[in-house]
Amino acid sequence: MSKYEALRLENIKRNEALVKDLGLQNDSLTNEDERKSAGRKPPAAKRRKLHPTSQPTRTSARIANSSTQPIYNEDAQNETSVSKRKPRKNQTSNDQSSIPRSPSPQPPPSKDLKTLIASWSSWKPEAPPPTRDVEGTYHFPSHPQFTPNKSPEAIIQEGSFGGTYWRPLYSRHLRTTISEDWRELPTSWTSGLDVQKYLSNKTYNPEINKYGVSCGQSIEEWEAAGWIAHEYDVRGWFQWYCRFWLGRRCADDERQISRWRKCVGETGRWRRTLLRKYVQMGIRSVMDEGDDGDEERAGDVSPVVHQTCHHWGWEVRQQALDRFWVEGK
Repeated sequence: MSKYEALRLENIKRNEALVKDLGLQNDSLTNEDERKSAGRKPPAAKRRKLHPTSQPTRTSARIANSSTQPIYNEDAQNETSVSKRKPRKNQTSNDQSSIPRSPSPQPPPSKDLKTLIASWSSWKPEAPPPTRDVEGTYHFPSHPQFTPNKSPEAIIQEGSFGGTYWRPLYSRHLRTTISEDWRELPTSWTSGLDVQKYLSNKTYNPEINKYGVSCGQSIEEWEAAGWIAHEYDVRGWFQWYCRFWLGRRCADDERQISRWRKCVGETGRWRRTLLRKYVQMGIRSVMDEGDDGDEERAGDVSPVVHQTCHHWGWEVRQQALDRFWVEGK
């Protein structure tokens, strides 16, 4: 026996003697001795009660009412979708400005391809042109909640989508290439522009954009996500806006206006993001007033978000910035 083991046994005997002298014998040991002398079996050990998996003690109406199916929700997303990046080789532009989330696939067109393509240009204007208020905001009587402050003509003339929006577009959904559809635009909108450079360029050129930066994803990516309504506009949002401006009204209007409101409407995420950046940088003037150099500083306020808002038909105006400084909205 090792020295350590002998010392341990000695300590055990000493402790047992001490417990006996103090009258502190363990009742369970005494009862065990009695059971053995009587020939009785020890009682079965009690099994520990297993509790079911814990559930939250509070209930959430949001969780309770949520669907198990993916929901397309453009205003619930991370804001990294619009980023300043170096365009890839042969990268193309798009008319969308955020990373796709849970897709909401569009149903296949109900018309044959020839009839479908013909329908894109066979519509007739149903509404008058919008009116413009003193702040430069446009108003459409048929849809009062749609209030952009950039016209399609201005978006085109000032530089947008890297010059590629109207390029030949192969639709995997329709299995055909769409081209030359820029010709449906009023000639005044494209007057003086190099069409091949500013409208149908096959390669995205950020220098063409008003703010000189690249943003967004390609129309092909949005088609793959299921967010192009081929029945109405094979190129998506901006093509819809052009036709809506010219008086077309269709079943896709509410969806597109809802998307616009979530992006640059009164509480739109990109609009609020941009205005918040002005406040964080201490810039109170959209244009230089000649005494504080705000014009140069304003150019530093996220050109990417500026370009994104521009694609969605909205830009920061002084009245909106003043309100945001005072009201935070």
